[in-house]
Amino acid sequence: MQEFVDLLTASKYTIVFTGAGMSTESGLPDFRSKERGLWTKFNPDELANVDALKHNQEEFTDFYRFRLSEINKYQPHEGHTILAKWEKADVIKGIITQNVDGFHHDAGNQNVMELHGTFRSFHCHQCKKTHERKNYLSGDVNCPACGGLVRPGIVLFGETLPEETFLKAELESLQADLFIVLGSSLSVSPANMFPLHAKQNGAKLAIINREPTPYDDDADYIVRDQSIKEVLTKTNALL
Repeated sequence: MQEFVDLLTASKYTIVFTGAGMSTESGLPDFRSKERGLWTKFNPDELANVDALKHNQEEFTDFYRFRLSEINKYQPHEGHTILAKWEKADVIKGIITQNVDGFHHDAGNQNVMELHGTFRSFHCHQCKKTHERKNYLSGDVNCPACGGLVRPGIVLFGETLPEETFLKAELESLQADLFIVLGSSLSVSPANMFPLHAKQNGAKLAIINREPTPYDDDADYIVRDQSIKEVLTKTNALL
């Protein structure tokens, strides 16, 4: 663990990249896991896409109401809180995340690049007018301004990643002299290119993930036998 602490203290620009493993440690089921995920109630392959939004609106809304109700059952864990503390103390500069639950913001992080959007915001798919998250579960999902369907501010299959967020994440990755991966299999493209770009630009690469990743051979530091919460808590105690 001291080796990881040394990497952190030596770094002048540390960027963190988080994936599903960060959220599942809060208890939130993994969206992609057929064992733990949403597949018992819904088929995400059929509903998490633009076609369902356009042609199967009732089931689309039921699916995303269920996802939001699941997120509302959980909250950021100690690891999220430590990352927020580190940003305030300038230990890390920002977080690039594949997660859509908004837990990094809830914990207090400010510079969060949400590559796949977020359940923190809702808007009309037709006129783009924003709507309150709290109204999505109980309110009318038809936009009062134009009658269009209100939807979560996440990236659906068939949509492009938010360009501004993606470009900012690329710039942050290239500035990093330490790039930390927390709970990502690094198997989803193009998001998995950020650690590689950072490494190729001279950054040290640390990967904390339960399973092996395609970039383990490129990593300077790897942890597989501890949870993210454990690693961050132990590291924080040594800083």
